[in-house]
Amino acid sequence: MLSFTRQRRRNMEVRLLLLALICLHSAPRWASAQQPEEATVIVKGSTKIAETDENYICATIDWWPPEKCNYNQCPWGQSSILNLDLDHPFLAQAIQAFDNLRIRLGGSLQDRVVYDVGTESPCSPFRNMSNGLFGFSVGCLGMDRWDKLNGLFQKTGAIVTFGVNALYGRYNVRRSIWAGKWNSTNAYDFVKYTISKGYPVGSWEFGNELSGHGIGAKVDAKLYGKDVIEFKSILQQLYKAPLSQPLLLAPGGFFDQQWYSQLLQTSGHGVVNALTHHVYNLGGGDDVHLIRKILDPKYLDRAEDTYRDMQLTIQRHGTWASAWVSESGGVFNNGGPQVSNTFINSIWYLDQLGMASKYNTKVFCRQTLIGGNYGLLDTQTFLPNPDYYSALLWNRLMGNGVLSIDTIAPRRLRAYAHCRRQQQGITLLLINLSNTTGYNVTLQNDINVSLGKRPDLEKRSSFTQRLKKAVSWLGSKSSSDTRKREEYHLTAKDGNLQSKTMLLNGVSLELGDDGSVPTMNPVLVAVDSPVYLAPTSIAFVVLPKFEAKACS
Repeated sequence: MLSFTRQRRRNMEVRLLLLALICLHSAPRWASAQQPEEATVIVKGSTKIAETDENYICATIDWWPPEKCNYNQCPWGQSSILNLDLDHPFLAQAIQAFDNLRIRLGGSLQDRVVYDVGTESPCSPFRNMSNGLFGFSVGCLGMDRWDKLNGLFQKTGAIVTFGVNALYGRYNVRRSIWAGKWNSTNAYDFVKYTISKGYPVGSWEFGNELSGHGIGAKVDAKLYGKDVIEFKSILQQLYKAPLSQPLLLAPGGFFDQQWYSQLLQTSGHGVVNALTHHVYNLGGGDDVHLIRKILDPKYLDRAEDTYRDMQLTIQRHGTWASAWVSESGGVFNNGGPQVSNTFINSIWYLDQLGMASKYNTKVFCRQTLIGGNYGLLDTQTFLPNPDYYSALLWNRLMGNGVLSIDTIAPRRLRAYAHCRRQQQGITLLLINLSNTTGYNVTLQNDINVSLGKRPDLEKRSSFTQRLKKAVSWLGSKSSSDTRKREEYHLTAKDGNLQSKTMLLNGVSLELGDDGSVPTMNPVLVAVDSPVYLAPTSIAFVVLPKFEAKACS
């Protein structure tokens, strides 16, 4: 009798195993058959820890001409402010998909741009010059080109940030040090022309990477602060109605606590509306360890100090100002070929978006919308790279209210929580840095649960428990449970982390024949089941009925 009972039990386990295999076989292609580890994310929905701007996602267009080359590569082509094909059919649709995408016009050469209004010299493009800043001569923005750019911006509903030449009139003293008073006449004429044409510029940014030690050139913080006061005066004079006045941003450089503090103290209350800084925390475009860095949680966490220190600087010296990242490409010198424009970079990009938002960063501008190896759009074809879809999903799903979370999970599982975008509920961003281990992530609300003692994550589940989890993350539910959540799982095509094709819930994201952005639909899953997160994958999880007082 005992033998017969054991046999029946063994047969039952075999049938259950076959059922699990069938379930796993029929799962979406982003699901892994490997037994996942357990993890828990507890969302604290009672209060917001920070808030972003409604238009947090931002992308840049730079000044670099085709001759901008590094590491024997010249990846810019015709993608600059001066030569980009503004009539390309994919470009307008790519911008419009965001509903008021913020676009920042600026970059290294902006401090050598003359505006062809009120000047007598001919309007010439940038050209190679061995003794010029960054190896280029002074360049020029013609007003016919400015008109065409604004035609695109008005057609697509873009919100414009324009980077002003902050070296105009200054002179090079020695090495990278520039001195002398800023000559504001050219900027004055340019802003006046812009207003006369009715072009809506949401913010003006003074200078690019002139702070601290500078990149190519640097200006003393006290001198910079006085010039910012003058520029503020120009904006107040030319924009007659107080409510029409755009924001003044500065300094658009790499964060240096002492220099930034001095800028705020010199310029004074209410002058600088947003302190802007740049983030290139992965190294140069020739770094062979870029992928390893992106998947290393300790390396990624280093950037958190910068966001935290920026927040503290504003709290101590300029509570009237906010923090913006006005340029962030991850990899400097054009981005990393076969890294910055592939799936693996979305892990870095989305992690930075989540990390920066926790420290009250209002806007995060990606270098670039198009141009170099780090463009959201391919420089040659204008087709979206994987990060374009990552940015679009963030923009559509993650609201401006940032929530605190607790995690019971290894460091390779990253998690961020926001109020849902313009709707009830919350959205979670989950990122798996491990290329071998998947996770079953249990989602909890801190209203109904306390962390207590950390459970033993290494404890192995029984066969039956593992089976239940294998089925539950596929969306199996009891007949009485009708509540659902939305899941958007992002993976690389064929598991190739350097693929230019991103999969959403197992389906390739590709433009329509007319350049239209694909519909990005979620899978619906029982709300009380764990979220399965495959190795080196990303998931946005929307919980419409999650009780979060901070989001109501």
